[in-house]
Amino acid sequence: MAEILALGISHYPPLWGPDERMAWILRRMLQNPKLPAALRTPDGWPEPMRAEWGDDEGRSAAARHRETLVSWLAETRAALDAFKPDLVLMWGDDQYENFKEDVVPPYCIAAYDRIKFATPPGNVWGETDKVYDLSGHRTAAKLLATRLIEQGFDTAYAYKPLHHSLGHAFANAILYLDYDRRGFDYPVVPFAINCYGRKVLAQRGGLPTFDREIADADLDPPAPTPRRLFDLGAATARILADSPYRVALLASSSWSHAFLTAKNNFLWPDAPADRRLYQALKDGDWTTWRSLTGAEVEASGQQEVLNWSCLAGALSELGRKPQRAGFVDTWIFNSSKVFLIAAA
Repeated sequence: MAEILALGISHYPPLWGPDERMAWILRRMLQNPKLPAALRTPDGWPEPMRAEWGDDEGRSAAARHRETLVSWLAETRAALDAFKPDLVLMWGDDQYENFKEDVVPPYCIAAYDRIKFATPPGNVWGETDKVYDLSGHRTAAKLLATRLIEQGFDTAYAYKPLHHSLGHAFANAILYLDYDRRGFDYPVVPFAINCYGRKVLAQRGGLPTFDREIADADLDPPAPTPRRLFDLGAATARILADSPYRVALLASSSWSHAFLTAKNNFLWPDAPADRRLYQALKDGDWTTWRSLTGAEVEASGQQEVLNWSCLAGALSELGRKPQRAGFVDTWIFNSSKVFLIAAA
């Protein structure tokens, strides 16, 4: 039986930018013309949110947030290096990158030979022309797609990108696991999930628009159910455990997103809902994960947690709980972040 390492990280986009821009999503949401007047200034916010905002509009908090995230990323990278995988399979969401009007599969395995993407401009590393050129692992990706189809999972696959060289859920995961710029030499198999479901096209998998209403009739079909993705993750672990490869399975996403959480006026994430799932993850309570519903996911702005539904299913199949896990709370930096390391 092949060895498998299970990991989970955040691909939080503002981390690649400077501290002074880390709260830009909150600033964007404050422009919502329908925002209640009481919430338009910090005076009306919950006290912990005001404290995190401070007297410098979150800049000091951003530095602390970055330090915590980078520390967890370094620990995750150390576990990856110690394991020395033949490939890293990443579950990540596609936010109107390759899943567009021409085709929106529930999930798709990227069986690429090579993966190339550039560091975003204005990044904290001061890089202006850095391009990552990594190996894919077409053979392993084809094996996985084949076995999943044989086991009843009608799995899409691609040999080349359709619109975008690599979705940010995957590119950022690589950037952050290489935060100290030592290089990243592991072959990567991106496994894209349509986490945004009803808003993947209607909202282009991004922040809400305030200049137009999205009618129910304009919403898209839903994302795959958490149960289906849990079972998909279990099947993936089962197939790869029976393969000739040492595989790191990695879920790449933050959890509830403020800009998806209508009940919080799109200002802060649903941390209580995240903590319930986090405790279930630590406890190995897979019934809670598998019984999660799509309606619950949307109500809590947890669309991207569907990537972790795959990871939870894999952990269940492997009979494994995390050795290390961390929950990074925030009111002003858009999303709860969770990290996980689960070796054999």
